[in-house]
Amino acid sequence: MFFEFGIKDFIDILLVAFLLYYMYKLMKASGSLNVFFGILIFILIWLVVSQVLGMKLLGSIFDKLVSVGVIALIVLFQDDIRRFLLTLGSQRHISKLIRFFAKGKPEDARHEAIMPIVMACLSMGKQKVGALIVIEHNMPLEEVVHTGETINANINQRLIENIFFKNSPLHDGAMIISKGRIEAAGCILPVSHNLDIPKELGLRHRAAMGIAQATDAHAIIVSEETGKISIAYKGEFHLNLSAEELESILTAAG
Repeated sequence: MFFEFGIKDFIDILLVAFLLYYMYKLMKASGSLNVFFGILIFILIWLVVSQVLGMKLLGSIFDKLVSVGVIALIVLFQDDIRRFLLTLGSQRHISKLIRFFAKGKPEDARHEAIMPIVMACLSMGKQKVGALIVIEHNMPLEEVVHTGETINANINQRLIENIFFKNSPLHDGAMIISKGRIEAAGCILPVSHNLDIPKELGLRHRAAMGIAQATDAHAIIVSEETGKISIAYKGEFHLNLSAEELESILTAAG
C-alpha cells in the first residue's frame, strides 16, 4: 500500500537534508568530518535494527546509547554548537539586505576598508615580510584581542606595514581587524593540529587555520619565506592568491 506524499513531507525532507548539509560543513570546518560520518553510520544501523529488523533487545540498547550519546556530543562539540547558534542568531543576512537596498555607499565604505589591507599584503609579499591578519565577522574575537596590544586605529596601509616590519615588536603576532578598524596587534592565535595541513606551510598558516576552525573569521597570511598570500576560512586554505583574488574574497565576505 502506497503512502501519501504531500507538501509537508517534501518540506520535512528538505529541512533534514539542509540540516545534514550544514552539519557536514560545520564538521568539515572543525576537522571532525570522520566523527560526522561515524554518527551517520550509527544512526543508520540504529534505524535498521529497531525499525526494519525489529530487534527489541538490541534496539533498546541502541536507544539507551542514543540518549546518552546526545549529551556526550553536546559536551564534545560545545564550541561547534556555540558557533552554530551564533551564526544562526547573527544579523549578517539582514545586514546584506539592508546594504542591497541602501545602494552604493555601504559598498564603497567596505571597498575603502578592504583596499588598504590588499595593498599592504601585496607590498609585504613583494618584500617577503611575514604577516597574519584576522578579519572578524559574526563571532566576536575579544578573547584573542586581549592577548595582544590594543591599537584601535583606522585601517591604513602604512600602519599595517609598519606593524609587521621585521624589527617591530608586534610583527610576530596576529593583527585583528573588527568593525572596519584595526583593533589589536601582536595577538596569539590557537594553533591547528590538523594533520592534513601540508608540511611546507609554517606556523603562521597553522595559527590561521586554528582561528578559521574556531570562528568564522578570515585569516590572511603573507609568507615570510615565499611572499605568497593565502587565506584560511572555515577550515580551508585558499593558497597563492593574487591581489584581485584576495580583494574578491574579502569583498564577498563583507
